Parts: sequence; C-alpha cells; structure tokens
Amino acid sequence: MRAFQAETLESIDSYRSVDLPPPEPGPGEIRVRVAACGVGYVDALVSLGRYQVKPPVPHVPGNEVGGTVEALGPGVSGLAVGDRVMAAVRTGGFAELAVGPAAGALRIPDAMSFAQAAGFRVNYLTALHGLRDRAAVQPGERLLVFGAAGGVGAAAVQVGLALGARVIAAGSSPEKRAFAEGLGARASIDVEPEGWRDRLKTLTDGKGVDVIFDPVCGPLFEAGFRSLAWGGRHLVVGFAGGKGIPALPSNLSIMKGAALVGVDVRQFPLFEPAKAAAELAELLGWVAEGRLTPPVGRTFPLAEAAQALEFALSGAGMGKTVLEIG
Repeated sequence: MRAFQAETLESIDSYRSVDLPPPEPGPGEIRVRVAACGVGYVDALVSLGRYQVKPPVPHVPGNEVGGTVEALGPGVSGLAVGDRVMAAVRTGGFAELAVGPAAGALRIPDAMSFAQAAGFRVNYLTALHGLRDRAAVQPGERLLVFGAAGGVGAAAVQVGLALGARVIAAGSSPEKRAFAEGLGARASIDVEPEGWRDRLKTLTDGKGVDVIFDPVCGPLFEAGFRSLAWGGRHLVVGFAGGKGIPALPSNLSIMKGAALVGVDVRQFPLFEPAKAAAELAELLGWVAEGRLTPPVGRTFPLAEAAQALEFALSGAGMGKTVLEIG
C-alpha cells in the first residue's frame, strides 16, 4: 500500500511516499480502506515532533479517517466488512489502509461524506464538550468564537447555534468572516487589536460576551477575557496563535466574576469514555437529522501530503483540511 512516512521528525521534507505492507488488525481492531484523512494544525505539530505527545518513528501522520471497513480482527463484533465508518487509527491515516480500535469506529450517516467524516470527531466533540460540558452555555447567551473559520472554530459556530447561543465569529480576513457568517454566525468581528474591545462592545450593545471559545489564544487573549460579561467563561481550547502561551492577571477573574476553563478533548474520552461516546453519537444524530452540515475545507490528494501539512500549519484554511486518498 502507499503511505506518507518519515524516519525522523526533523521537518516535513523528511517525509516520503513509500510502499508498506498492509497492516494487520489485532484483537479488537479493524482495518479501514481510507477514503479521506483529516489534516489539522495539531496533526502538523505531531508530524514535526512539536506536540506535547511525540509519536514513535517511523511515523505516518493522520489520526482521523473516513473510509470502509476492510477486515476485522479477532473478537470484533458490531461492525461488518463494507461498513462506512469514521475511525481513529493507530497506524496513520496518510495511507491507503490503516488499523485502529473497533471501539473507536462509528458508522456514519448516509448523508455524511467520507471527507466530512475525516474531519468530524475531534472538532465537533471538542465543540460540544467545551460549550455544553465546560461552559454550560445557555440559549440566548452571547458566544464569541475565535478562529471561527478554522476546523474547530467552524464546529463551535455550528454547535453553538444548535445549543441556542447567539454567535459572534472572529476572523482575520473578510473571507474568513464571511465563511463563518455563512455557517450561521449572527455577526463577525476582525482581530485587529487596536480598538477591538470597543468594536466588540458595539456588537453586544455594551454587554460583552458570556462565553469565549478560543482555539487561538493569541494577541487578543487578555482583551477577550476583559470583554466577558459578569459570570463569563473563557474556554482555552488550543494555541493556534503560534506565539507562545499567553498569561492572564489572576485578579481579572475576580473583577469579572469569570472563569478561565480548559478544554482537552484528548483526555475527555479517557476520563469519561461513556459520556464522550454518547456525545459523539448525539452529534452524528444531528448530522443525520440535518441539524449539522460539516463544511469541508481545502482537499489534497495523497501525492500532495506535504503541501497539506504545510497548509494546515499556515492557518489559512477555512473548514477542515482533508487528504483524499481513495
């Protein structure tokens, strides 16, 4: 099978297209013929050894795939060869075939494409877990989403709307803001620091926002927290701003009666597996009902896997970047 693999994590140039033997599913595992693999900012960091968890080498990037079950390992039940699934894989999704735990594979609705499935699990579970479990967002509350045109930001816009929030999308360009408004955001705002808080006050009639969903944590981190209404919640989702981890004067939490809340979807299923599984099933139900239509961003063929990783690092994408494999 064809795969995109590196022997070291020094740079994207370390990766090559290689021929590998098909991976065999072990007990409790399935083999998936990969149709599409999600490519996110974190995937690119992992591929370069810059994430908090470094992968072993040789390394094939990609964790989230959409495809068809091709083989079942010993002891697998509830799935059949030919099922259309989304899956988290352990052998790397930048390949024609990948192996992962059957327990982590879910059948996808007929209305969902493989490309949509490849970018769904992490982003939409992050959005629902963050907004409902961690922020307890309520219908009618004002929700500000930073990076609203990115994969997880777009998910937060859509999930926030499904939960009844009034969404304001923050984006770095008119195109990104228009993209987020096309997903249903009621209003949008730029990210130019000069005068930003005043512009946000105008959008909220001077009331501020109740919840901030922040996968960027960039130059507006403190300004955002200062713009919270009384009892507000600022969700720390990630650091796509790429310029270090920002600090916050702790007295602000007292002044605003506000909370800084961490959202870690990597650990959520480890500590609360039943709840995470139920929320994923709920989200897929929303897709089947037409309540969610995940946007697919720019797509790349397997032959352009290096360009896909570079693009994911750039922050220029709108929606989830996807590697189409077969």
